[in-house]
Amino acid sequence: LAAQGHDLPQRVLDWRGLSKLKSTYTDTLPDHINPDTGRVHTSYSLASTSTGRLASTEPNLQNIPVRTEDGRKIRTAFVADKGNLLISADYSQIELRLLAHIADIEALKKAFAEGLDIHAMTASEMFNTPIEGMDPSVRRRAKAINFGIIYGISAFGLANQLGIARGEAGEYIDRYFKRFPGIRAYMDDTKEFAHKNGYVETIFGRRIHLPAINSKNPAEKSFMERAAINAPIQGSAADIIRRAMIRMPRALAYAALSARMLLQVHDELIFEVPEKEAKKTCETVSGVMSSAAAPALELAVPLDVDARAAKNWDEAH
Repeated sequence: LAAQGHDLPQRVLDWRGLSKLKSTYTDTLPDHINPDTGRVHTSYSLASTSTGRLASTEPNLQNIPVRTEDGRKIRTAFVADKGNLLISADYSQIELRLLAHIADIEALKKAFAEGLDIHAMTASEMFNTPIEGMDPSVRRRAKAINFGIIYGISAFGLANQLGIARGEAGEYIDRYFKRFPGIRAYMDDTKEFAHKNGYVETIFGRRIHLPAINSKNPAEKSFMERAAINAPIQGSAADIIRRAMIRMPRALAYAALSARMLLQVHDELIFEVPEKEAKKTCETVSGVMSSAAAPALELAVPLDVDARAAKNWDEAH
């Protein structure tokens, strides 16, 4: 009803959103402030996810909102100490880059190597429209498909996400696979490997076990097949940022920088740094993160890192 323009349902949704922000964040985060340090400290679980991603608890600082304007206001409460700045260093589209590498998709590899807008490029390929002056809604559809493909999105899921008919969403997905046939081959090969072996591997050879991949329950089997497709990509991204984190203290010390690594949020690292060291720290951190796969692997795509410094987390992100 809200999507159809009715005022009252939209107000209910707005209230629910604000109520969630209040109960989950603004009311509870202050209770987690350590009286000795004046800071909020989270705990990380190293092995609680199947893909290898770190999990944050008590409180979970990996789910601080970022997608909505009201949600991002929560991030403005995370501020640097006096005389310092926060640096947010974030891998740019790392999962799409790893898909291009793992599935060996020439068009995607070329686009990343040339620094193109990958979503605009995909939209141009799929919908035969020039990148210059592209309608933002066309790019938005391509973006949803790009990221949805990684998670094995269905026509039903894409239709809900874009607010279109399921038939139209199915046509988009079919067209995507025709434009990038290597992705379908990767999916089919990965599912076949998982059914045969009961696991998949990251690019570093770490195994991710899928014990229910051959389930007799169709829904469970379908879910595990989607997990099998995504796990090598998300798991490889988790491996890469862990390698970067391990190397970071030595790199900062070598560069005579006093920055402290505060937080990891999946593809993002947060640092606190003296203002006068911000620029050099951004350069050092970006260098470590972008080269984290080496020397074990030479990726077919560059790993780009966006690093910014600001007084609070929202402005740095």
